[in-house]
Amino acid sequence: MSPRTRLLPLAAGLLLLSACGAPPEELPASPPLPRAGGSLPAGSVPAGGLPPPSIYSPPPVATPSYPYPTSTYTYPTPPTVRPTTTPPTTTTGPTPSYAPRCSGEPTAAQIVTLAESSPAVPDENVSVLDGPYCASGWSFATVGMTGAEPLFVVATGTGATLTLVTVGTDVCNPTVKTRAPAGIRAMACGS
Repeated sequence: MSPRTRLLPLAAGLLLLSACGAPPEELPASPPLPRAGGSLPAGSVPAGGLPPPSIYSPPPVATPSYPYPTSTYTYPTPPTVRPTTTPPTTTTGPTPSYAPRCSGEPTAAQIVTLAESSPAVPDENVSVLDGPYCASGWSFATVGMTGAEPLFVVATGTGATLTLVTVGTDVCNPTVKTRAPAGIRAMACGS
């Protein structure tokens, strides 16, 4: 056996002994209890006697009180008289006037004949539904056929000089936009 292995058990024993520390101290002694037939000194016991022994006595519970916010909301009273708004008196441009109904030519029959001459209008019972309206040598009318969508007719001239400008569901073409009088343009283009 080597010298080192002999020292190992000795070192372990010393280590164990040093870890234990000092021996525990004795607990303090309780006050002497009276012996049977003995008595306690006067004033050491309360008038009602001693309370019964308790293993656990909970601490007193405090109930917090939180103030609840209180507020009142006053609803605004509606006005008794509502303010009226007036439309602006100035406009951004002149309002277009619509063309009046034609007092002479072209007649409804002339408009029907002109519309039937166009390849865009089918050969059916064509009749004037609204118009014709005239302004400065131009005319506007709405024609229709049974079971078909109405068509608009824009023409210039009167009588023998009556000339078709356009016919269809949308007659606001460049010619109508640039050359037609304001009333006819308003009816054909919507402005």
